Amino acid sequence: MIIPAIDLIEGQVVRLYQGDYKQKTTFDLSPLSQLKSYQDQGASWLHIVDLTGAKDPDKRQTALIADLVDRLDANIQVGGGIRSETQVIELLEIGVKRVVIGSLAVKETSLVQSWFEKYGAEAICLALDVNIDEQGEKIVAVSGWQSGGGKTLESLVEVFKPYGLKHALVTDISRDGTLQGANTQLYREIASSYPQIEWQASGGIASLDDVAAVRDSGASGIIIGKALLIENFNVEQAITCWPNS
Repeated sequence: MIIPAIDLIEGQVVRLYQGDYKQKTTFDLSPLSQLKSYQDQGASWLHIVDLTGAKDPDKRQTALIADLVDRLDANIQVGGGIRSETQVIELLEIGVKRVVIGSLAVKETSLVQSWFEKYGAEAICLALDVNIDEQGEKIVAVSGWQSGGGKTLESLVEVFKPYGLKHALVTDISRDGTLQGANTQLYREIASSYPQIEWQASGGIASLDDVAAVRDSGASGIIIGKALLIENFNVEQAITCWPNS
């Protein structure tokens, strides 16, 4: 499945290089027009990252996201610094279909497990952003990639599996924003180890060949941001390559 994405800082469409706020590219685009274009080309899911809220929870762009959800027909998945149950409830109440939880799953595992119990596995997607070390261990990073969580991807999957974990977005940090292609070996490994989980691949997509490679890796979906913004290809072409199911 193709999942087009936009990142937002203070209402503007941006892209960061490897999660670094100091390496930001701003696009002169309307968030609504861009997402509507993706939807009109056939995207059934859209991914929004609230980078302002990720940096400062008091400045979350909830009103903007509510307006976008209200004016779009596609399913919306939202992430970016979710730190409390109040924020989860707020997003679900404005019509967001799936809330993406990152650092908190590492730092406060039992709290996030309780959300799986309350809101169901369909409503929550874990964001597991990994640095792969020299031994090949997939270490999950936290706090906007500024620090290592000290836990492996596999160890986190194991503690959430009993709570019905179904959706997980995995980014190889070294590839994010680089347009150097996805880490398909990573997705082959985790899709083979945990076939019951719908893995969303993210990071490094530059071409339709990259999309096809992720499609063939066993991942269930692919998040595409920068490549669409700089028009390397469009959503319709991507869906032709990997039809939504």
